[in-house]
Amino acid sequence: MAGSLVYNRREEFDWVLVGVVFLISTIGILNLYSTGVASGAPELYLTQLYWVVLGGIGSFIVAIIDYKHYERYGYFAYGAGIILLIMVLVFGKEVGGSVRWFAIGEFRFQPSELMKVLLVVGLAKYLHHDPKAEGRKLEDLFVPALMTGLAMVLILKEPDLGTALLCILVFFSIMMLTRLTFRSTMALLLSTPIVAIVGWSYLMKDYQKQRVISFWNLFVDPEADKLGAGWHANQSIIAIGSGEVTGKGYLQGTAGPHHFLPECRTDFPFSVFAEEHGFLGAAGLVFLYLFLIMWCIRIASQSRDRFGSVIAVGIGSIIFWHVVINLGMVMGIMPVVGMTLPLFSYGGSSVLTFMLGFGLLLNVSIHRYRRSYGT
Repeated sequence: MAGSLVYNRREEFDWVLVGVVFLISTIGILNLYSTGVASGAPELYLTQLYWVVLGGIGSFIVAIIDYKHYERYGYFAYGAGIILLIMVLVFGKEVGGSVRWFAIGEFRFQPSELMKVLLVVGLAKYLHHDPKAEGRKLEDLFVPALMTGLAMVLILKEPDLGTALLCILVFFSIMMLTRLTFRSTMALLLSTPIVAIVGWSYLMKDYQKQRVISFWNLFVDPEADKLGAGWHANQSIIAIGSGEVTGKGYLQGTAGPHHFLPECRTDFPFSVFAEEHGFLGAAGLVFLYLFLIMWCIRIASQSRDRFGSVIAVGIGSIIFWHVVINLGMVMGIMPVVGMTLPLFSYGGSSVLTFMLGFGLLLNVSIHRYRRSYGT
């Protein structure tokens, strides 16, 4: 009997998800080591490794707790995230003109990163108990839109344009499950330019506007502002192109170590990786992310309840938009908005958040074999 129980648990465990996450994390640490050694900061990869291990432990704890408890306390989790966002504006440490971090000695934590996952949990809680399954109108989205909007406004106050943008994209991705009526969908699309104008006029900071303008100038004329606001994007394109098909070789890159890309550890790690490993290596990494996103969709489709499905879609959408926007940034087809590459960019808050998200995914995946999430 005990042997059969162990066997069942082993069969239920999602080894594929764990394997892909482990592979991406390992490649990311090796890439960070390459950048750090050549630039005189080899200890950074160890810090990243500590965060991955800590995140892995947190992920395991999140995965083994019956996720009926996450549904039960979904609003509480969302509310805790909102409180943290308010507290960081009051007590947070200012770095580079932004107030995004709690700082205790050398330890820094960014609540807006965690809020992405807590928002998904809050939206999943709402949709799980909402009996309406299709034909939703705009007024039916008032509560989830309010939840998303509150988080977005607080994050913009820090300011953090990239994370605020991601909250909107995650909201729309999840709401695709609600099957809006055609009329409501068209009204939502037509209102997008109005929202964009309001955001540009009243919410975005001058330096954020400059990034968008620089992106447009670079898109229209690749030679424009190469030494100004377009420096990062231009140097990133050069680094990716210099890798050609097979790359310059591990530890042989120049863009990151020689500081042509000042933010290569956080915003532009893919550029460093593509320079060293070429098109083949970069394509392999993109494939891993694509596989991970498709696996999230698979978990959502096999979930036994709406809460689990929304969790899987929400975490999958966070990964998807992070990858799309980051790759768009480094290839010069999107503005630079400070979007990290999941488990590849340096940063404890980002790594910990993604690991906790993967813990939720693993939890939903394990419970797909149960009669209900409470059994």
